[in-house]
Amino acid sequence: MSQKRTRVRRFDVHHKTTYNYTQSVSLSQHFMHLTPRSTPGQLVETSSITTWPEAATWREAKDFFGNKTTLASLDEEHLQTVIEMRSRVTVQPIAVPDPENTPIWTDIIQQLSEMSSEDCLRIRQYCYRSPKIRFNREVLALAQSFFPPETPILVGAMKLMDHIHKSFTYDGEATEVDTPIEDVLRLRRGVCQDFAHLQIAGLRSLGLPARYVSGYLMTHPAEGEMKLQGADASHAWVSVWVGEYGWVDLDPTNNLIVDDEHITLAWGRDYADVSPINGVTFGGGDHSVRVEVDVVPLER
Repeated sequence: MSQKRTRVRRFDVHHKTTYNYTQSVSLSQHFMHLTPRSTPGQLVETSSITTWPEAATWREAKDFFGNKTTLASLDEEHLQTVIEMRSRVTVQPIAVPDPENTPIWTDIIQQLSEMSSEDCLRIRQYCYRSPKIRFNREVLALAQSFFPPETPILVGAMKLMDHIHKSFTYDGEATEVDTPIEDVLRLRRGVCQDFAHLQIAGLRSLGLPARYVSGYLMTHPAEGEMKLQGADASHAWVSVWVGEYGWVDLDPTNNLIVDDEHITLAWGRDYADVSPINGVTFGGGDHSVRVEVDVVPLER
């Protein structure tokens, strides 16, 4: 039996990234995953990206995973680059299966081993190591503790998520983009990217398909306080394949099944596949980066 969630939410999303340089940049190129993707539970009504200085060349495409990408080249000399994304999306969470009624986790592995369709191959690519997903005995032992024999896959995945949420501390200063999973396990601290990578590594170490999802999460100010402009967050979570029920998204940072306040940007094997902005510059010297995100709910 599925848990039906029918609330429809509409959001305006604004993502602004500002680079300030100590020396002039003569040329820069920026490869972006900044356009939200339409999914069974999300409709992208409008979306646009602008740059300052204005891009001299612009190319939009889709990557290997079906995410929309944008490549912009800026050839005007500049000391500052500003990249802004504005989107309007409608989110209606799809029905989520009762965890106890999802397939036994070992049956998922068996099912995948017996399938050879193109859809199956697309799922199986999320079972293996990737640039930022490396697993070892410690990761495997952690995952195994939540997946004894006959455990329904979503039950085990949610118990692993609960453990990460309760046993690791959110600390924006503890890790960097390239911090390996081994260090996250040792520190017991990290951010949403780290917790997503850890859960994915645990699931994949068992042979289960799990992918990395990037997006946004609407935040709520403390009672009596006003919401600050730019205070929402880029976010990351996990999507696990549960057989006939398809993909189910889990947020280990907040210990919940993804609902109607998460907005999906892109997915891939790990952060390296879907980094919001990558780029190269000629010149520039040292630089600083400021990221501001606003997720504004709209009345229907």
